[in-house]
Amino acid sequence: MHPKEYRKEKIGTGLMTQLQLQNSEIIVGVDFTNNKRVNEILTNEKGNSFLLYPGKDDFNLSTRDGSEINLFMGAHPTLFLLDGTWACARKMLKLSTNLQKLKRVSFDNTIKSKFIIKQQPEALCLSTIESVFTVINLLKERDLEQCDTEGFLLPFEKLIAYQLEYMLNPYSKNYRSTAKGTLSPKNRYRENPKRSFLFEQED
Repeated sequence: MHPKEYRKEKIGTGLMTQLQLQNSEIIVGVDFTNNKRVNEILTNEKGNSFLLYPGKDDFNLSTRDGSEINLFMGAHPTLFLLDGTWACARKMLKLSTNLQKLKRVSFDNTIKSKFIIKQQPEALCLSTIESVFTVINLLKERDLEQCDTEGFLLPFEKLIAYQLEYMLNPYSKNYRSTAKGTLSPKNRYRENPKRSFLFEQED
């Protein structure tokens, strides 16, 4: 998790994910090359480590069956996620040479994020908790995971509902007047060709 996310986000989706998911942990930093805990996990002989991050040669979970995933990831895989803004996540990966060496996994997303109060580079980009929810369900469909995802997104959904209610309250300092009492997803990032590097192998 990026330090900015850790310090400023009192109820960030990374923290929500960690609270919802057993056998998970948060490691704070920017450059994890010499991070003791990260390297302990990477050198663990009991399982392989992977990075959930799109890339040129990533392993797409959505297009593979259970046997293919099991053969690729093994019995006890560890999945690293970069939690932060897209710009921060890219910087974390660029600086962390140990994470750059990991094989990447991804998935095909066909839904729009419910995180409409935050800007996303693209309409189909998901928050951390939505991404984890998607991955777990993909693994469950292939009988590779038994985690109960019922209500997994409930804290996230309640957060969004609360924040929308606050923003639409005329007595709130962040009040936003809208014709229909709703807000549109924030996916209006200005065009920037450098953003394509998010989906390519780092230099």
